[in-house]
Amino acid sequence: MFIRTERSVQDFMRFYPVVSTIIIINLLLWLVIDLLHLPIGYTIYNWGIGHNLSVYHGEYWRLVTPMFLHGGLGHVIFNSFALVLFGPALEQMVGKFKFIIVYFLTGLAGNIGTYVIDQMSNTPHLGASGAVYGLFGIYIFMVFFRKDLIDSANAQIVQVIFLIGLVMTFIQPNINIAAHIFGFLGGFALGPIALRNTQPFSMARNRPRKRKDPNDIHFNPNRWNRKRIIPKAIWKNLFWIILGILVLLGIFGKAF
Repeated sequence: MFIRTERSVQDFMRFYPVVSTIIIINLLLWLVIDLLHLPIGYTIYNWGIGHNLSVYHGEYWRLVTPMFLHGGLGHVIFNSFALVLFGPALEQMVGKFKFIIVYFLTGLAGNIGTYVIDQMSNTPHLGASGAVYGLFGIYIFMVFFRKDLIDSANAQIVQVIFLIGLVMTFIQPNINIAAHIFGFLGGFALGPIALRNTQPFSMARNRPRKRKDPNDIHFNPNRWNRKRIIPKAIWKNLFWIILGILVLLGIFGKAF
């Protein structure tokens, strides 16, 4: 569910176009603003960064735009990495339209929470971490109330990563705590609606259907052995993936 098995970037983009588009937007904005330092980049940054005092004075678009802006290469890479890991399965399960709605609403919830906590704050904030924690909120809802959509192994992974990410939220500096908490709560609240009439994630749905050939052999005598081997291999890979994610989760939610 969280292990990427696509053969190429093209396959990933074809299977998960919404996640791919969000990542491309984030990277392009970073390129224009931070790497190339184009004049339009400064305009976009100043116009779009989260700023509660400006929202208080009527600049309500700043409740949405910060989720596409990032404070440096590390910030955008870590948020993009989180999206690559946790976005595809949910995009397939709920569908493209629902995923877009969920991503925007949870990101919005994180920024609204940030605003409500301190409306007169003069500290800027940016990043997609509110929306990313919104995805976690849906997964946690899935773990507790829709066990038919997630197996026990992936459920355990989600819980461990979320708990450690939550701890990191409170002990790491420069973290927008309100965005994480309210983004998560928004995702959890949207869980019943987003997961209605959904099916569990399956890589088989990403494969093109092959025409049946009457000469094909349909019985594989080794199929039972592979079923015993695959879980061990997956767990071995997931161990290292979790270690990497735990480090990244302490950083990707930075708000500058």
